[in-house]
Amino acid sequence: MAKLQVAIDLLTTEEALALAGKVAPYVDIIELGTPLIKNMGVSVITAMKSAHPDKIVFADLKTADAGELEADIAFKAGADLVTVLGVAGNATIVGAVKAAKAHGKGVVVDTIGAPDRVARAKEVAALGVEFVELHAGLDEQWTPGYSIQVLIDEAATAETPVSIAGGVNLQNVQAVIKAGAKVAVAGAAIYAAQDPAAAAKALREAIDAAN
Repeated sequence: MAKLQVAIDLLTTEEALALAGKVAPYVDIIELGTPLIKNMGVSVITAMKSAHPDKIVFADLKTADAGELEADIAFKAGADLVTVLGVAGNATIVGAVKAAKAHGKGVVVDTIGAPDRVARAKEVAALGVEFVELHAGLDEQWTPGYSIQVLIDEAATAETPVSIAGGVNLQNVQAVIKAGAKVAVAGAAIYAAQDPAAAAKALREAIDAAN
């Protein structure tokens, strides 16, 4: 069964907890965005896991170096999953995976910025990661001509467990799942909605219908 991940790209612990409280009934994974963690520190991870112990708390560290150390910090704070950049060296990913195994947690490789996301996904799949995120970041999404269809097409050829992040919304989420993504990552489609709970519920229902 495919999972729904909410990407919380807000900047304070209070805002993040308020949003999570509204959408928790409909999401499987609560992602704490990189700017949020940078702004609030790892205490936001602890606060979110304490508030939602039944959810997978995803710390979007985007680690580029010191993989084992950074992952260990986040896991000790309560994270269940952390991200390492796919453009980082394999040693960084391996280090993070080592920390994950020590804590019984997991690592996700984020392909943001990778020149060939599919090729890198296939390379890192053998390093012990949970899955690979095919990710078009906000700056890429704002580039004229961008379409999430490129990620959907990539997921269909990745031949390894992937998530998709880069403009997932109600209009395309079923195509995301049908392409083989095990996780659909929705950010603005939820947190910028007039009614985030209703938006999350609609996405949840669409995902379940596509499975």
